[in-house]
Amino acid sequence: MAPVIWGLDLAEFKWSKFNSKYMFGNRDYHLRRTKFAVYQCALIFCVVSESLGTAVLSDYIQMERKIQTIDHTAHVYNNDYVGAGSYNIFAGVFVAFIFGAAFFFDLIWPERYESQGVRWAWKICGVLATIFHLASALTLTIITATHRSRITGVSPARATELLHMYSKYREAPLIYRHNGRAVAAVVFVWLGWVSVAASCVLLFLSINNTEKGPGPKSAHAEGREDTHRRANHNEDPELAMSEKTNSIQEPELTHGPEGVNNMNYTASPATAHETSR
Repeated sequence: MAPVIWGLDLAEFKWSKFNSKYMFGNRDYHLRRTKFAVYQCALIFCVVSESLGTAVLSDYIQMERKIQTIDHTAHVYNNDYVGAGSYNIFAGVFVAFIFGAAFFFDLIWPERYESQGVRWAWKICGVLATIFHLASALTLTIITATHRSRITGVSPARATELLHMYSKYREAPLIYRHNGRAVAAVVFVWLGWVSVAASCVLLFLSINNTEKGPGPKSAHAEGREDTHRRANHNEDPELAMSEKTNSIQEPELTHGPEGVNNMNYTASPATAHETSR
C-alpha cells in the first residue's frame, strides 16, 4: 500500500497522468485545461527569458575578466546588467517553483484537501510571483534600453584594443540594446509576466470555486455525475424491487365490533363486490 504524505496519496501518482489526453482532454475539473495551458506558458516564457539573460550576463562577466586580466589598470563596469540578469533568474525560479508546483498538484491530486492556511499560502505566493516578475521586467527593460557597459582606467584607444582582444566582443557590445539576446530576453520577460499575472488570476478563481462552488470539479461535471447517479438508481433492479416492496403498505390489524382482530386491506372494487356477495 502506497504511503500518504501530507494528505496526498502516493498511489495516485501515475505516469499515465502526464499524457496530454489526460491533461487537456479531461474536462471534469474547474478551469483545468485553461490553467494547464497558461501555467505552462508562464513557465516556458520565464525560463526562456532567464536563459537568454544568463547567456548575456555570462558574456559580459567573461569580457570583464578577460580585459582586466590583460590590463590590470583597466576596469570594466557592467554590474547593472549583471544585477538585472541575476534578479531575472531569481524571479523566473520563483515562478517555476510556485506555478510548477500548482501544475503538478492539480495534475496528480486534483481532488486533494487543503486547509484554509494552505489556500492563503497559494494566494500570497501567486501575488508575490506576479510582483517579483513585474519588478524584474521593468528593471531588465530599463537597463537594456538606456544603459551600457564601460571600460575605464585606460584611454579610449586602449579600451577599444582591449575590447577586440575578447573573442566574443561582437556578441557582447558595450551598448546593451545592441545585444540581440538582451533584447530578446526583454521580450520574453514581458510575455512571461503577462502569463504569470494570468496564472495568478486563474489560481484565485480555482481556489474560490473550491471554497464557494462545487469544489475542484466543474459545475457541468457535478451535474453529469448527478444524472449518472439517478440513472443508475433507476436501472438497478434490486434497488427498484426494494423500493417497490417498501411502497406496498403492510396490512394493519384492527379490532372489529366483537373484539376480533381483522385484517384491513386496500382492495380493488371487484374484490369488494365478491366479498359482499
